[in-house]
Order: sequence, then structure tokens, then C-alpha cells
Amino acid sequence: MTNRTALVTGASRGIGLACARALAEAGAKVILAARDRAKLEAASAAIPNSSFVELDLASPDSIKSAFAQAGRVDILVNNAAITKDGLALRMKKDDWDAVIATNLTGAFLAIQQVLPAMMKERWGRIINISSVVAEAGNPGQANYVASKAGLIGLTKSIAQEMASRNITANAITPGFIETDMTAVLSEDLKAKMLAQIPLKRLGKPEDIAAAVRFLASEEASYITGHVLAVNGGMYM
Repeated sequence: MTNRTALVTGASRGIGLACARALAEAGAKVILAARDRAKLEAASAAIPNSSFVELDLASPDSIKSAFAQAGRVDILVNNAAITKDGLALRMKKDDWDAVIATNLTGAFLAIQQVLPAMMKERWGRIINISSVVAEAGNPGQANYVASKAGLIGLTKSIAQEMASRNITANAITPGFIETDMTAVLSEDLKAKMLAQIPLKRLGKPEDIAAAVRFLASEEASYITGHVLAVNGGMYM
């Protein structure tokens, strides 16, 4: 991936940070993007040949500004996401709108920002981090599930539109991964989660990062519009 620039959203921690590390190790120049400047600075300092931009995916202006600052991007990893869980019956419209705006609309606008340069170069990789729940559903997460399912549809449309320009678009659907979000769960809930996973362990951020690194590589040049499940077998 030498001479390639990768931008990873939600890169200050968890899966995004692992993806940024993996792409840097593969030789890409990496730009970390997230909302928290202090965390970004610390994360970028630990990754050679990396830089960072502040990015709020809920803000179209922030997206334009961040990508203008980033310059040409060859590999885009749409990883940033938020949750505002609640049963559909009582879900506030603001909570629906916020999750769709960041997780789906924000990812779409980010893709729009990188396509012109990719088309000019006749090379590009778009990798959208969806979720196992996009395919399996999950009670109490109608907004999050809809946003992540929307990412799969978006991926397939972009793949078809951009294939003639040698730009691939693929999605990854992580299962339960060891991150800050799962660290706060009770042992009882973790045990119930593990019971659903044939491989009997939670995934690690590095498991997702390895899939991202592969889809960003030349070895994956004939793969587009694909949804790659990295979930330990919990949904097949």
C-alpha cells in the first residue's frame, strides 16, 4: 500500500484505531479522523507516518472541511458510529435522526468527498463497517440497525456505479467485538452473548482490522459489493 493514503473515521479508539494501525503497518499513509482532538493526537502519535483531522460526521460542513484538509484519499474506511438505543415504540425522532445522520448520511457524504480523486486516479477502496445486526436485527436498536443495513445497500450501489473506474466498495459486518462499548456489559450479558457465538469468544478489533487490510489491498482487487462477516459464526 505504499503511496496510498487511507482515511479512517472513528479512528481514535477501538476498531477504528486498530484499522488505522493495520493499514499503516501495510505501508499506507494513514489519516485518523474523529471528534475528540486529544484522543486523536495520542492515537496518531503512536502510529508512524500518520496524521489526523477532526471530523464530526453529523455535520456536513465538518465533513467538507476535514476532507479538504486531508487531500487525496485512496482508501476510505467508514467506521465511525453512534448508538441511541430504545424500543421502537418509544424512540424519540431526535434519537432516530441522530443515528441515521452520523452512521449512514455521514458515511455517504464522506464517500462523496473521496470519489472525484479516486475516479481521476482510476483506483480506490471504500470499506464500510456495518454490523452483524444489520442482517440479524436487534431489539431496542431500530435506528442503529436501520443505519447499518442502509450501509450495506449503499455499499452495493457504490460498487456498481464505480466498478468501471477500478474503485471497489465492500462492507464488513463485525459481530460482538471487545471494545469500550462491550467492556461495560455485565458478566451475565457477556455469557449470553458468548452462548450465541460458535467460536466461543468475543472478537478483537484486530480481527476487523485484518479484514479491512485485506479488502484495501491489491489482492482484493476482484472483490466488490461484498459483505464480509467477521462474527465468530454467530450469524450465518
